[in-house]
Amino acid sequence: MTQPIPAGFHSVTPYVTVKGAAKTIEFLKQAFGAQLDHEPVKRPDGAIMHATLKIGDSMVMLAEESAQAKAAPTALYLYVPNADTVYQTAIKAGAKSIMEPSDMFYGDRSGGVKDPSGNSWFIATHKEELSSQELQKRADQFVKQQKNRAA
Repeated sequence: MTQPIPAGFHSVTPYVTVKGAAKTIEFLKQAFGAQLDHEPVKRPDGAIMHATLKIGDSMVMLAEESAQAKAAPTALYLYVPNADTVYQTAIKAGAKSIMEPSDMFYGDRSGGVKDPSGNSWFIATHKEELSSQELQKRADQFVKQQKNRAA
């Protein structure tokens, strides 16, 4: 019997439309260890119509832009065991740095990169569990610090 959510998928699956799908797929393989779920489906002109990749325990769908679906850069948040190592691997694979990894007020160590198609990938390792109250307290402190820096 067919399941309403395919095996290996979660309820929400990112679908990224890019310029340069083949290059983006190669980047995702090198930077994040992405694996193709199956051979990409191609249009008659050879462009990638649809590809499904697995990164960690999550699926990401990807396609070359078309007249019906234009590329629209997006931001994705990727949890990994070591944010610093994966950040460096992504840079070596051709990513551009948005932000080097650092400990964040919300309990993650995270940094960010842009892939060859302009998508932002925030790479994080969860380091501490926070109560809602502690998270709000830290957020308030962060905003206050940002205002003081801007002044």
